[in-house]
Amino acid sequence: MFTETKLGKRKVFTEKVARTIFLSMTLLMIMPLLIIVGYLIYKAFPILSIDFLVKNPIHGMRAGGIWAPLVGTIYLVVISLLIATPIGVLAAVYLNEYARENWFTRIINLAVVNLAGVPSIVHALFGLGAFVLFARLGRSILAASLTLAIMTLPVIIASTKEALASVPMAFREACWNVGATRWQTIRNIVLPNSISGILTGIILQVSRAAGETAPIMFTGAVFFKAIKAGNIFAYGLFDQCMALSMHLFTISTQVPDVPEALPYGTAVVLLTTVLIVNALAIILRVYLRSRKKW
Repeated sequence: MFTETKLGKRKVFTEKVARTIFLSMTLLMIMPLLIIVGYLIYKAFPILSIDFLVKNPIHGMRAGGIWAPLVGTIYLVVISLLIATPIGVLAAVYLNEYARENWFTRIINLAVVNLAGVPSIVHALFGLGAFVLFARLGRSILAASLTLAIMTLPVIIASTKEALASVPMAFREACWNVGATRWQTIRNIVLPNSISGILTGIILQVSRAAGETAPIMFTGAVFFKAIKAGNIFAYGLFDQCMALSMHLFTISTQVPDVPEALPYGTAVVLLTTVLIVNALAIILRVYLRSRKKW
């Protein structure tokens, strides 16, 4: 009586085929990444050590470590996110919660989308003209961080808008019905329930800010600058700095007779730094998402 019909068997077979195809597609995306990371670690293994992390480059950057570029990268990423995150989040709050749908807001949304597609070299030239020359900040960490912040703004704004829009309108209406103001509703209900989506946009920009070379090359990065080994506060806002992305480009293309493991070791440290920051943000996002009540 309960024998499976041909239609049921066909559905089960179709489900298995679809599951196999999707699993294969997932593996095809993951395998190249694992192969690349494994190859980098294999090539970099002879040079990876604590000394490699805490020592400065020496002998024309053919030996030593990557302490100065590592600290410079941390400065650039952290400062750029500190600048871009509040501006991007507040802009998204205005566009989603306050602004009316008219020609002006449509132009702003179009500008944000277009800004996300601007090549990094164009951002570099803008940063050179706006921050280095016009604002007279000089080639400095602050000028480079402001340039990176301009690059990261579009994705932060877009992801924040999507996160805010995902909060049910019923939540807002319930607050308004008990006498809460619009800002009280946003601060106490909308933002806490959308924080995980906001963090998604920030996570996406950490990798881009850490890996960009052109913007910082024009605005604040320097070919070589030694700092005291182990000193994480070696740079000031108006100092130039080394950065891992530019250092990797330099030793790979501009410096002769570099040991084979050195560029690979630099690439592994850059990748690991990005992964650690992303992992911490993802853990925080998962924790905040688990506290949602809906």
